Amino acid sequence: MNAVSQAPRLGLRVRALRRRQKLTQADLAERLGISASYLNLIEHERRSLTAPLLLKLAGLFHLDLDSFSADDEGRLAADLQEVFGDPLFEEHELLASDVREIAGNAGTARAILALYHAYQSARESARALAERLEEGIDVAGLDRVHLPSEEVSDVIQKNRNFFPGLEGAAESLTREARLDPADLYAGLVQHLKSALGIDVVISTVESDPVAVRRFEPSPRRLFLSEVLPPRSRNFQLAHQIGLLTLQDAFAEIIRTAHLTTPDSVTLCKVALANYFAGAVLMPYERFRDSAEAVRYDIELLGHRFRTSFEQVCHRLTSLQRPGREGVPFHLIRVDIAGNISKRFSASGIRFARFSGACPRWNVHKAFMTPQTVRTQVSQMPDGTTYFSVSRTIRKSRAGYGAPHTLLAIELGCEIRHARRLVYADGVDLENPEAAVPIGVTCRLCERLECGQRAFPSIQNRLSLDENVRNVSFYAPAPPARSG
Repeated sequence: MNAVSQAPRLGLRVRALRRRQKLTQADLAERLGISASYLNLIEHERRSLTAPLLLKLAGLFHLDLDSFSADDEGRLAADLQEVFGDPLFEEHELLASDVREIAGNAGTARAILALYHAYQSARESARALAERLEEGIDVAGLDRVHLPSEEVSDVIQKNRNFFPGLEGAAESLTREARLDPADLYAGLVQHLKSALGIDVVISTVESDPVAVRRFEPSPRRLFLSEVLPPRSRNFQLAHQIGLLTLQDAFAEIIRTAHLTTPDSVTLCKVALANYFAGAVLMPYERFRDSAEAVRYDIELLGHRFRTSFEQVCHRLTSLQRPGREGVPFHLIRVDIAGNISKRFSASGIRFARFSGACPRWNVHKAFMTPQTVRTQVSQMPDGTTYFSVSRTIRKSRAGYGAPHTLLAIELGCEIRHARRLVYADGVDLENPEAAVPIGVTCRLCERLECGQRAFPSIQNRLSLDENVRNVSFYAPAPPARSG
């Protein structure tokens, strides 16, 4: 299967919409004020869907114009390509045009993705069940694999990680509470008390060894753990204010999202409250100007705004205000086993949704040099080149013997933006030979000679010769020489 084109296929969407509404071409053409023959050309991608016609369609059927965005279709097409890259479909040859046509019908595409999610969940549950039975472990509590994080990631991606209403709410809180950047903690505590009637209490580890934040509606007390550093206390205070005051704003965002479970809705509210908290700690305009002034020095921004490395990275991905944009970044967070726990892309790079990320990505190498910023110039198979920085982050409860978790974050952008970053100083950005060849995931990658390939590519049949061992086990083996 060849790479999926990123061009919008709006005609296919018009045809799918018409059929869902049970309209003939003549019926819809009459409502749009065009001829049936012209509509037929649009549906077969031989004429473009003009802006006036798109607006008429939106008015007739109460559509969200975002559903016609090329970016949304591109994401669906990329996700479908990854799904059809599963060995399950090896005997069913699908063309790139087939995938594009399916992606053009967003409802069908999402139904296929949901079905594949369910298939994966059932497969993982079966594996876990088999392992438990084999080990003689009680299986009464075995739970299916839930994927609310995937649905919430889609909400963030669809909104390009920019929520104007939450930005406005953060700015209003700063004004109304007269927050002093030099002492946010005191201002947030005072606002919770005066505006919401909530007392903030610092709890000891002995009294609550698990929670770092716990809100009790009655008697309206917010407990923060003593192990939280100042920057995390500020974040948790702002987060709780968002949960208490922005439920209507959250509901409006969630209303247009494709969330299928209560867990997904809850997780989405948590993510939106986190966004709000980041906007309070790092106000948009001041943070954006500071980022440009220090050339996106993450650690320096952390000192200036009293925030963590991860908090700064998240905030940098949200600088999408029209006319006041920052560098369009992508962000990915992984654990030492390569599991992806967070991802977002404004740079255009695609992330794997159903399998592990390419092992050549910078983020994996960060574990080799903990707490040290690593840089990388990388190139995808389509020739797009990126510049990225990665570093590990450590999450731990304070105290002797407390377990800690080591994660790694990568923040990256297209190479054309790299000179705006201090990390690119001294890096040869113009030399294509210096770029590390990467891919989305092994099954979709065309680089057969990669020594780190874990699976064969869906675009090439596995070809092995027992007498030849190439650098990559999955690279086509040339015929063995005789004599």
